Amino acid sequence: MSDSLRPSPRYKPVSLFVTCIVDMVYPHTGISVVEILEHLGVEVRFPMAQTCCGQVGFNSGFWNDARDVAKQFLTAFADAEVIVAPSGSCASMVQHYYPELFKDEPEWLERAKWAASITWEFTEYLVDGLGITDIGAALPPTKVAFHDACHGLRLIGLKEQARALAGGIKGVEVTELQGHDQCCGFGGLFSVKMPEISNAMLSDKVTNIEAADADVIITGDASCLTQMNGGLSRKQANKRVLHIADLLARGLKQKQSEG
Repeated sequence: MSDSLRPSPRYKPVSLFVTCIVDMVYPHTGISVVEILEHLGVEVRFPMAQTCCGQVGFNSGFWNDARDVAKQFLTAFADAEVIVAPSGSCASMVQHYYPELFKDEPEWLERAKWAASITWEFTEYLVDGLGITDIGAALPPTKVAFHDACHGLRLIGLKEQARALAGGIKGVEVTELQGHDQCCGFGGLFSVKMPEISNAMLSDKVTNIEAADADVIITGDASCLTQMNGGLSRKQANKRVLHIADLLARGLKQKQSEG
């Protein structure tokens, strides 16, 4: 969605949509997001009624079920002024597919368009929304490279935002991962329905990660992180994938410890 078509998120409280995988598997990543936003002086709210964005049902063709889940999302975030999610996949679901999902339900369509206009992926919010690339973080000399997750890259245009934020950390050098924009093979139900193809794609990704001139690989989607770290672990590789929010939070803690 073009930034000119949605209200500025500046000087407004943020309602955090933590997403299913972060909530259940990587709660520390959600905490990292909160720590960074509060460090920047942003008020963070957490609607307790939030569940899922409905993407799994939508991608599987179960649109009626997806609509039920999406209605719960829209209800839970009814009072939000800005919605931020540490996931390009989930943010793109709200931004791009909610209006399509409710195209035949005028009442909900208006709410869907409103939610789409105020929903931001985490790095998109910081860089494009607030104009921030340096949060005042520092790390020991660290080379990082990026895996650009499919939905975030192709639907929202996420690429330079995370690189700019990582490059703003003192001590961090940004390098490139070969095949950075190639799918890791997760794709939600794709990895379940087509495991052979999924594993072949993952194998290519793991090979590129091992060959990369980087200490750690950064991504903005927990699902991709899970897929790639699973492959790296099974191969007993030394490198791991880290969420951009966790890298930034780690840098903040390091800077604060230095006084």
